[in-house]
Amino acid sequence: SRRCRHSRSAVYLSSPVMQILLPMVLGALLLVSPAAVLAEQQSAVLAGGCFWCMESDLEKLPGVISVESGYSGGSVSEPTYNQVSAETTGHQEVVEVLFDSAKITYPKLLQSYWRNVDPLDGAGQFCDRGDSYRPVIFTSGDQQKSEALASQSAAAKELGVSESALKVEIKPLEKFWPAEDYHQNFAELNSVKYKYYRWACGRDKRLDEVWGDQARSGDSWTK
Repeated sequence: SRRCRHSRSAVYLSSPVMQILLPMVLGALLLVSPAAVLAEQQSAVLAGGCFWCMESDLEKLPGVISVESGYSGGSVSEPTYNQVSAETTGHQEVVEVLFDSAKITYPKLLQSYWRNVDPLDGAGQFCDRGDSYRPVIFTSGDQQKSEALASQSAAAKELGVSESALKVEIKPLEKFWPAEDYHQNFAELNSVKYKYYRWACGRDKRLDEVWGDQARSGDSWTK
């Protein structure tokens, strides 16, 4: 009967074995507390030209939880795509990457970022020209800044150029503004249009010219 089931449960929970195991189980749960989970979840805001492409490239990486297209770097609140593309806001097209730092570190994420942009072009990216398309690493805190600067040095060394030749700006993040819904998951929801745009823009051709075999790669720095 229902009463008997309740009685058996009460006896089971009060048994000597359960009195020993229960504190251990509760202690284990505390180790996986929401605070601990949040500590492993970090975010990065990166500009690398068209946010459709950056979103598609970075969301495939193991350890990346989500990627959202948006705007950052300017002074206009709640900017629209039309405002940003008109070059009147100071914003760049960016992506906000939420990642599990236990699976992919910020420096490892930046390796993939560098190899998915043309770091020698500070006037736009590929066929997209203008300030809103230039490459920027927006950092949150001193550690991200330090690791971003280290990645800059590593990228320059791999390319065999001076750091001054790299046109990727590294600056503190002030605010990330999400882009309109129709820009989110664009590559997945508009596959044909996206693939044609990417090809016509010459993105992969230029990445191959700049990075060679390491283009679009998240492998360790080669030099």
